[in-house]
Amino acid sequence: MKILVFGKTGQVATELAARANVVTLRREDADFADPEAIIKIVEDTDADVIINAVAYTAVDKAEEEEATATSVNGTTVAQIAIVAAARNIPFLHISTDYVFEGGGTAPWHPDDETGPLSAYGRSKLIGEHGVIAAGGPHVVLRTSWVYSAHGNNFVKTMLRLGADRDALSIVNDQIGGPTEAGDIADALLTIAEKFIAGKGATGIYHFAGGPNCSWADFADEIFTQANLTVDITGIPSSEYPTPAVRPLNSRMDCTSLETDYGIQRPDWRLSLSRVLATLKQD
Repeated sequence: MKILVFGKTGQVATELAARANVVTLRREDADFADPEAIIKIVEDTDADVIINAVAYTAVDKAEEEEATATSVNGTTVAQIAIVAAARNIPFLHISTDYVFEGGGTAPWHPDDETGPLSAYGRSKLIGEHGVIAAGGPHVVLRTSWVYSAHGNNFVKTMLRLGADRDALSIVNDQIGGPTEAGDIADALLTIAEKFIAGKGATGIYHFAGGPNCSWADFADEIFTQANLTVDITGIPSSEYPTPAVRPLNSRMDCTSLETDYGIQRPDWRLSLSRVLATLKQD
């Protein structure tokens, strides 16, 4: 099984490389701001499957740099999809809960109407549309609240703050599923294997950790498992304004992924314990 991964140092790309013999491409090798170079890579690859783990993820900065976010998350992704489709190479693309407007309390189904609230969300939705329009074998895997032992993420931020402070105010009205990057990598590799075996199902799927929780709940579990004593005060999003509006409801219905691929929703609390163990070793 030959897998080409766009991305090298990001959370998911790092976990993919740790799990399988994949070809990973860093920014110097594949600059998403240069679509023509990306197209050439896809035209020349002998990979059986292509995974895109590259994204412009600076959610707040994207409000000022929407053109750049759209190029990386949208138009370049569409170009990859077009060439991959022409060559009949399955293309697996990671997307986000930010494509939804975040209202209500019901989990979002893959076929629910989208309505992004931010430049980041809009850019990711353009990428989704490009992948689908290309018409090739593909999976758009929407996920949420990604964390790992690598890079910058909520878990590492909480550990840093919790080591210095005995009290924190954390948003408690945004609800979603924390998702460990290693679990995402495992899901992508399972999907890739299905496609290579001729049993891959094309479409949009959701994959997020369970059970659903708030950011405050997530922080509380981080501190509990890390043996840090921190008093958490839950606050509404209105008391922690950010340039980009976050969806309040990021609950994801992951049923179709289990039905089509046998991939169950992971317990993020167990995944968190593995991440914390890795960080402790480091």
